[in-house]
Amino acid sequence: MTSTPPPARHASSRLAPEIAARLKRSADGLVPAIAQQYDTGEVLMLGWMDDEALHRTLTTGRCTYWSRSRREYWVKGDTSGHFQWVRSVALDCDADTVLVKVDQVGAACHTGARTCFDADVLLTATAADAPAAADSGRPASDQ
Repeated sequence: MTSTPPPARHASSRLAPEIAARLKRSADGLVPAIAQQYDTGEVLMLGWMDDEALHRTLTTGRCTYWSRSRREYWVKGDTSGHFQWVRSVALDCDADTVLVKVDQVGAACHTGARTCFDADVLLTATAADAPAAADSGRPASDQ
C-alpha cells in the first residue's frame, strides 16, 4: 500500500515550532500515533498523524488522524460516534511515535471491536513463563 503525503507538510503547519523541530517523520511526513485508554492502559489502535493532525489533536482535545487511504483528515468519532477524548499526548524517546492517552467512547476499531488488537493474538505468555525465559535467555515459547 502506498500512502499519499498529506497536504499540510510540516513547513506550513500550525504545530508549535518547538514540537515540530523534535518530530522524526516518515518520508511521507507522517508519524505513527498509538491510542491508549488512559485509565486501563489498553492499547486501542494505531493511526497516522502529520504535523497538522497533531496540532489539531493538541488544540481540540479530540484525536485527529491523517487517512492514508482517503487522503484526508478525520476526527475519531465524527462519523461513528466513537469519540477519543484526549487526556495526554507524549512523544517516544526517538520522537518518531506519538502516544495519545484517551478516554475512548465506544469502539476504537472500524470493525466495531473495542480495540484493533483483540482478534489475532500471536503469542500469549503467562507470568509463570517470564522468570524461566529471563533466566535462560530464551523466549518463553522455547522452554
